[in-house]
Amino acid sequence: MIAASGLRWILTLAFALSSVHGIWCMVLPGTNIAARVDHALHAAMGVFMIAMAWPWGMDFPAVPQIVLFGAGALWFVTAAPLRRGEDSRGRTLRRALPHAVMMGAMAWMVAAMDVSGSMSGHAGAGSGGDMPGMDMSGGSGLAAMSLTGTGPRTAAALLAAGLAVIGLVWLTRTLDQARGRGLPEGGVEAANEDNGRDNRRGDVSTAGVLASGCHAAMALGMAVMFVLLV
Repeated sequence: MIAASGLRWILTLAFALSSVHGIWCMVLPGTNIAARVDHALHAAMGVFMIAMAWPWGMDFPAVPQIVLFGAGALWFVTAAPLRRGEDSRGRTLRRALPHAVMMGAMAWMVAAMDVSGSMSGHAGAGSGGDMPGMDMSGGSGLAAMSLTGTGPRTAAALLAAGLAVIGLVWLTRTLDQARGRGLPEGGVEAANEDNGRDNRRGDVSTAGVLASGCHAAMALGMAVMFVLLV
């Protein structure tokens, strides 16, 4: 939960952009099944990240989220052959890994907050005092809570760094594509490039820029959320 209203709204807009993009791609005619699942997972992650930034998001049960995003991480790795197309298996897997990392990080965040007792239905929630494993003082002035303990805070810091790198790579790719310096990369967005839609270069380029930009917004927003937990 984020205490600073300005940051909360900025992250809400970033996550909403990713969710809307995921839903839009998911319902496009001709989208294959694997791509629909990919986009549905990204849309769901955006929705739950929005919820996590607001006080009412703490009322959501943790276990279904952990199961959903844990399964999502496995999906992006195991379903890589379904997105292969003309690429090698190794390259397709490398493109899927950032998405798997994001899903796994989301599952970890929910699990960490669940263990702390800050999620719905757990002892200590709503008690008004500090919860085990969670500092409710919000010392940074930005977050209403942060993890305590060396292990959880170190893990959160490492995940924040990893997500920041992923987000910056996607952001660089977005800017390069927008300038016309690079073709749209593969990954999840590439699954829609072979789905029977108009594949004229201009259309694909626009779709690639939008997809990379939305993924960058999601990854960087998640990185900020993890920093606030440290």
